[in-house]
Amino acid sequence: MKLPALILFLASLSPALRAETPATSIRGSLEAFVREGSLSGAVAVLYQNDKILSEEVVGFRDLESNSPMQADCVFWIASMTKPITAMALMMLQDEGKLNIEDPVAKYLPEFKNQMLVKEKSGDRVVLVKPARPVTIRDLLTHTSGLVGNSPLDGDSLDVLSLKEAVITYGLSPLQFEPGAKWSYCNPGINTLGRIVEVVSGEEYASFLQSRLLDPLGMKDTTFWPKENQLARLATSYQPAADGKGLEPAKIKYLTEPYSNQKRAPLAAGGLFSTAADLLKLYTMLLDGGEAGGKRYLSPESLALMTTDHTGSLKSGFTDGMGMGLGFQVVREPVGVTAMLSRGTYGHGGAHGTQGWIDPEKKTIHILLIQRAGLKNGDASPMRQAFQEAAAAVLAKKAN
Repeated sequence: MKLPALILFLASLSPALRAETPATSIRGSLEAFVREGSLSGAVAVLYQNDKILSEEVVGFRDLESNSPMQADCVFWIASMTKPITAMALMMLQDEGKLNIEDPVAKYLPEFKNQMLVKEKSGDRVVLVKPARPVTIRDLLTHTSGLVGNSPLDGDSLDVLSLKEAVITYGLSPLQFEPGAKWSYCNPGINTLGRIVEVVSGEEYASFLQSRLLDPLGMKDTTFWPKENQLARLATSYQPAADGKGLEPAKIKYLTEPYSNQKRAPLAAGGLFSTAADLLKLYTMLLDGGEAGGKRYLSPESLALMTTDHTGSLKSGFTDGMGMGLGFQVVREPVGVTAMLSRGTYGHGGAHGTQGWIDPEKKTIHILLIQRAGLKNGDASPMRQAFQEAAAAVLAKKAN
């Protein structure tokens, strides 16, 4: 191909597929996954010291329509919702309306006299009284022992309210002594959403909207995306059954239409958002819980949220992790977190989304993808490549 023709050919490609940067750059590292067919597209942001160092948009929002990814594409952020729910709890603690050391039963009577499974043998179950009741702190740190299966999963989300689902958790026996171990628990975080309702007198989603999302200008963060947001929704994909490329994947916990407000707001993982909205939230946290002259979290509450509370308990989905209040915390930087500082905090989502705040380096890493079927979303090759490339950018800037 002659040079002029080659130039015209490259210009005709989607900007997301132009290999104009080396694979060691953030753009190049993500484009490699798009080219090999393991990722449809991504939006990635690296921020440091009040400045966006890199904002990369690669690949496609939707493969069938050949629609390119855009910076304002909307993603299901799944469990990245959990720290946002935790922020609501800590706001109420700052106002003196609750204490995270309180037993859950103080606010939700269905948790009174909750029993513990001591022994299971076939159809025989032996129940005993736990050593202590479940506290709000237990819910925040995934150490409650609550039942692991959520009635808010799947189609029941459309018929059960948050209140009704949480009643089923309270009436179910505990699976282990509160505080005895770490076990990731969606029902525990959904229960926090219900506590927000009881204590504040507002519906959980309304509380988030009025106290956090609207004041921060997070206009595209919602449990129920509207028509204009659905038009920007990044399609979720998984490896195709025939092993060739990708095929559309359903969002496990949410039934369509996603705009249906009869569907309960899933406090453990129901939010949709954009990179720009998440950056507003994370910069507020990086700036000590304050933004635009308004304080959202006290320094004491933010410190509690971002301190490891699980100590020697094995926590998180990658090595070296601890658990804060709603946030996972890097206890020891190893493996996929090796390039982050000790004390970096954040959370991932089911389809590979990631958001991490490094208070030592004053950085924010945001990676938005919609990729189901990953062996471990927190240790995905996409996250590894993004963070390694981001580390190279930061090193170059430091020099």
